[in-house]
Amino acid sequence: MTYSFAEAVGTARRLMTCATAAAVLATAGAPQLWAQDAAPVTIGYAISKSGPNAGGADMTVTPNYELWVEEVNAAGGLRMPDGSQRPIEVIAYDDRSSAEEVVRAVERLATQDEVDFILPPWGTGFNLAVAPLMAKFGYPHLAGAAVTDKASDFVKRWDSSFWFMGGSVDYVAAFTEILVAEREADRINDKIAMISVGDGFGIDLVKAARPSFEAAGFDISYDKTFPPETSDFSTMLSEASNSEADTFVAFSYPPHTFALTKQAKVASYSPPVFYLGVGAGFPVYPGIAGGSVEGVMSLGGIDPDNALNAAYRAKHEEVVGRAPDYWGSVLIYASLQMLAQTIERVGLDKEAVAQELSTGTFSTVLGEETRLENNQLRAINWVGQWQNGQFVAVSAEGGPGTKPVSLPKPAWE
Repeated sequence: MTYSFAEAVGTARRLMTCATAAAVLATAGAPQLWAQDAAPVTIGYAISKSGPNAGGADMTVTPNYELWVEEVNAAGGLRMPDGSQRPIEVIAYDDRSSAEEVVRAVERLATQDEVDFILPPWGTGFNLAVAPLMAKFGYPHLAGAAVTDKASDFVKRWDSSFWFMGGSVDYVAAFTEILVAEREADRINDKIAMISVGDGFGIDLVKAARPSFEAAGFDISYDKTFPPETSDFSTMLSEASNSEADTFVAFSYPPHTFALTKQAKVASYSPPVFYLGVGAGFPVYPGIAGGSVEGVMSLGGIDPDNALNAAYRAKHEEVVGRAPDYWGSVLIYASLQMLAQTIERVGLDKEAVAQELSTGTFSTVLGEETRLENNQLRAINWVGQWQNGQFVAVSAEGGPGTKPVSLPKPAWE
């Protein structure tokens, strides 16, 4: 079953599930029905349905929100500590890829709609924009699509915030380790060409990358920051090629990642290491790249031998109609599973929910004993690479949950 959104005031859209609950449960064979007069649990969120962030949000965040709501309601609703179940009602706003709009929407969800819980927006900058409001109104903030090295500082400032994607230093350190091993094997030289989007995501990553690369003895022979609205990368690619660097790194968002891929193919620019940002791990990326993806690297990656992840991916494709991405999707879904299990243990009291999220152990698509450390998820794959049609987690030598990296990248087909 796929739920439909009805237009509400302004950009608001409600998802009402109560009226169809009995039919859903009958077809699903669920063991328990909620009472007809059971009050729904209202869950709100503001997400980019339009504007430049829409592609990333629609790939990583929104489908998982919808999948989770459908699965919970089909199973009888959110389970309460007393064993009763209550359906989920969703109130969703389009933030229009505007930081000001996402702040207004979250404030409205808290003060006018008075929802029980608020789910986070897509993107590092937007999560940072709403974090003070989430804390002010006492909502647990499950920041699933935000990369930041300041998570520990934010936890001290907002102790009901939770960070699921790690920090820039983590991703860069793992990638640097791979580069060092490749250089020692004489497969690449010591030069790196690097470009980065000039917003919170790109700034954080490039600030981590510069000292990490330099400490490992690499020469950053080209270093360019570009505005978020950039679409023409031909000059930057030409200058990166002229730098004679064997490693090209772009800390980019999906529109940039897709444009860089197409323009690099046109220019026949195919260095031994080709590392892109968000979007390279999307299942649509092979189509964007014309099927020529072997060896392309990015953040994330999956363990293809993880049965829990495989089952989640199959369910996502069945319900949503397409596969999830190979990085953030599973982290988002795991955070929602943790929220549901927390509500079952402690109920709807937001302070109690935050405390249980901080200290509890959960069964999720990541594993049977998923837990947070200082309100942060640390069991994450840091580097991924397209190998034989899958975007797999890689490391220098391979190991538990990762495959050995395969370089140099083949030339574009």
